[in-house]
Amino acid sequence: MSSAEQLCISLLKDCKTLNNLKQIHAFATKSGLVNDSFIAGKFLLLSAISIANALDYARRFFLQIPSPDIFMYNTLIRGLSESESPQNSLLTYIDLRRKSSPSPDSFSFAFILKAAANYKSLNGGIQLHCQSLIHGFDTHLFVRTTLVSMYAECGCIISARKSFAELPQPNVVSWNAIVTACFRCEDVKGAEIFFNQMPFRNSTSWNVMLAGFMKSGELESAKRAFADMPAKDPVSWSTMIVGFAQNGSFDEAFCFFRKFLQMGVRPNEVSLTGVLSACAQAGAFEFGKILHGYIEKAGLDQIVSVTNALLDTYSRCGNVEMARVVFDRMMEKKSIVSWTSMMAGFAMHGYGEGTIKLFHEMVQSGIKPDRITFISVLYACSHAGLIEQGSEYFRKMKETYGIEPSIEHYGCMVDLYSRAGLLNKAYEFVIGMPIEPNVIIWRTLLGACSIHRDVRLAEQVKERLSELDPDNSGDNVLLSNIYANAGKWKDVAAVRRSMTDRKIKKEPGWSAIEVDKVMYSFVVGEGLNGVTEEVNEKLQEIMLRIKVEGGYTPEFGSVLHDIEEEEKENAVSLHSEKLAVAFGMARLCQGSMIRIVKNLRVCRDCHTVMKLISKVYRREIVVRDRNRFHSFQDGNCSCSDYW
Repeated sequence: MSSAEQLCISLLKDCKTLNNLKQIHAFATKSGLVNDSFIAGKFLLLSAISIANALDYARRFFLQIPSPDIFMYNTLIRGLSESESPQNSLLTYIDLRRKSSPSPDSFSFAFILKAAANYKSLNGGIQLHCQSLIHGFDTHLFVRTTLVSMYAECGCIISARKSFAELPQPNVVSWNAIVTACFRCEDVKGAEIFFNQMPFRNSTSWNVMLAGFMKSGELESAKRAFADMPAKDPVSWSTMIVGFAQNGSFDEAFCFFRKFLQMGVRPNEVSLTGVLSACAQAGAFEFGKILHGYIEKAGLDQIVSVTNALLDTYSRCGNVEMARVVFDRMMEKKSIVSWTSMMAGFAMHGYGEGTIKLFHEMVQSGIKPDRITFISVLYACSHAGLIEQGSEYFRKMKETYGIEPSIEHYGCMVDLYSRAGLLNKAYEFVIGMPIEPNVIIWRTLLGACSIHRDVRLAEQVKERLSELDPDNSGDNVLLSNIYANAGKWKDVAAVRRSMTDRKIKKEPGWSAIEVDKVMYSFVVGEGLNGVTEEVNEKLQEIMLRIKVEGGYTPEFGSVLHDIEEEEKENAVSLHSEKLAVAFGMARLCQGSMIRIVKNLRVCRDCHTVMKLISKVYRREIVVRDRNRFHSFQDGNCSCSDYW
């Protein structure tokens, strides 16, 4: 081996970025090494598999190779199969099949079947299965195991089971594949049966069960499996933490993370982002701050994904200032996720101009916006009432950045016009959409009809929703409230009678608050052991004081007309966010910010009450509802009553 070859191989071994790869490519070309099959294979392996954002470079490099061998074909097929457009790997496979040499091998079929699984093409997968049969690789362990996964990803559990059954001697990877296949097809019982039949298990086998149970919402089964595990690794702990967070069991997620630390196990990227996600969803600001301290102390703040999760946690816990501090400290390590998360934080708090300014800073830094970036920008324009700017950015998406608007972007535009009271324009926009509007689009418009009390349009929109999602409780309740606000009590009764006849139950509203690093949830009509009496007493005191000192008058618009005034007042005063704020006032020391998370949109009456409490008691209250943040201070809200 020449010194030039040794140097080139050494450089490739340490290569981590596309720019470095291009420099080595230039050296190899100049040295005449680029046509060496071993060197060329190394270039392909790095660009197609190892180095981020280098797949296009790999494709161009491949086209320059006069006679690529099977390793080169397989490498490119593999890289494309794991990309955002896995169907492109089929073109490389077709090119391979058209040539007399080389012939596809077992790796070729395993990788191309993985591509069919990733783009969920059952017809393509069946054809490739036949191709593997023709070439004699269908019984190959590696290929057959991939067939199990492919059929499962395409939702065909019968074929997945059959492919597994035809394996003469399945190994642990094959067993894990069939268990995963059952979970993919929502066959939890089948997954348990296969797991119990396994002649041998490894840590992956147990972790597959944990992940499957969590994804299926079988939390108790996951806890039992976790307890039975002979050895728990960081993946096991992370699966439990992330799983509890995704299923809304935030206290369990926090509990498992504490146990994780007590075991002396060092948290990894997945476990940290998982518990931070739980903090973000639950609004657990204090616990998030503790995690922030741990992350910095352990030197884990250099992991970009962890820092992005921390940024998102602060934003969604209502402290956009701390989110900005984390963002600014990232310096040159900011990814597009970092920029977009910061924009989303500003947008949730109604800082439209700040979001737009950040967008321009990102573009100037050389990062190209993607579709998610524009969702944040359009969302911010909507919540800040920036109609012209929002329309302009929607136009720029395609014309300037070549991004085709998706249903989410159209939804933001409908929301933009709807919030501004331009209901007819919003309706015309929906009717003129080039893609079929979904329930979220129509629901956005129905919500606007409620805010702006447009009964006629609400009835039209509800007809569309009834075709798409007839049994949705929220739509029926919203229409009922629209009728109630208009005084159309017969129509209110008709809607509610229809809900009763069809056994449609209203989604219960809940609110959560963090006190002493413990999350408390409140639901109307459900007592909380040990605190119900305390909450009720404090709430009575608050309501009396804001009446006397703040001039509060309850808003009964959506409360049934055939109940007594006192009952109406009780109906609105016991909303979950009022219970949560009363608990916070009772338990938190004077001067502490009260942070509340609510699963539904805050109602007008609760919004008024929060403003008056902030004024009369001189307390800062932050409420995160389904749509955005409301920061109440001195009788005002950050939304300027535009929500």
